[in-house]
Amino acid sequence: MKAVLMTAAGGPEVLQFREVPDPEFHGAFDVLVRVKAAGVNPVDTKVRRNPTYYPENLPAILGCDGAGIVEAVGHSVTRFKPGDAVYYFNNGLGGAPGNYAQYAVVHEDFLAPKPGNLSMVEAAALPLVVITAWEALVDRAKLDVGHSVLIHAGAGGVGHVAIQIARHFGAFVATTVSGLEKAEFVKSLGAELAIDYRSEDFVDEVLHWTNGVGVKTVLDTVGGLAFCKSFGATRVYGSVVTILSTSCDMDWINVARVRNLNICYVQMPAPLYLGLRNGRMHQTRILEEARNLVEAGALKPRIGQVLPLKDAAEAHRILEEGHAVGKIVLEVP
Repeated sequence: MKAVLMTAAGGPEVLQFREVPDPEFHGAFDVLVRVKAAGVNPVDTKVRRNPTYYPENLPAILGCDGAGIVEAVGHSVTRFKPGDAVYYFNNGLGGAPGNYAQYAVVHEDFLAPKPGNLSMVEAAALPLVVITAWEALVDRAKLDVGHSVLIHAGAGGVGHVAIQIARHFGAFVATTVSGLEKAEFVKSLGAELAIDYRSEDFVDEVLHWTNGVGVKTVLDTVGGLAFCKSFGATRVYGSVVTILSTSCDMDWINVARVRNLNICYVQMPAPLYLGLRNGRMHQTRILEEARNLVEAGALKPRIGQVLPLKDAAEAHRILEEGHAVGKIVLEVP
């Protein structure tokens, strides 16, 4: 099969379009998927630069997100049959082949039926970002009707999906963006307040928006100073949820402490890396719930750019520039 191999740690040029052996079944519950599209995520670029999960497993096929057609099933598979359209989050961290390839083998428990009203490209854009946003807002922050939420980088992959999930649960949304085009985009998704972080102080804007109280929840997808300053925008007993590894100096930590903030981390690939079956099955249930939201018209991924599989290196370059709106997806031949 055709696949993109990460041949070494380094820049996008280490991604090479090659012919490799087809994947093999390892158990009776395995499913062979003919991959039609693969999402590109920041974790892909991080693993490419520094393969900390499985540094000894090179060359490797990256790509955690996939969508495609079931081609064959193991003799104990009951949830799917050949011809079914599926989408999923699986592998791509270097431990087992990911989805920058024409075929993937996935355990049936980690597959979900593809939303019927999405193309393969659109479906492949969803798994990592929708699971991340759901775990942050629903599982960690216990989002509910009437809550106020600040979502950093609302026009990005996780951000634009998080806005839609928050609105589905009846929350009021503020978000940070850069530029008028992105501001208009996030407002079209239901955000009430779009803050241009380049010219406006998001803490001041959020406090004004909430009459000085602060938001119930912050979802940080940026890290660094944005994470630390978010404590000042969060109400007493509120939550700051981050998807990044970050830290603050003592002054900012004291702000969080005085406000009795709940600070949470979401490392979405953790169940995959740690082999936590129940955690992975929970993520499959999130994909099934996301399918319901998509088919009900409450959730739709924004595709920023579609490239052929052979141009995976270019996709990484575009993503690392940091200006993409929505998701970048590779179309698989």
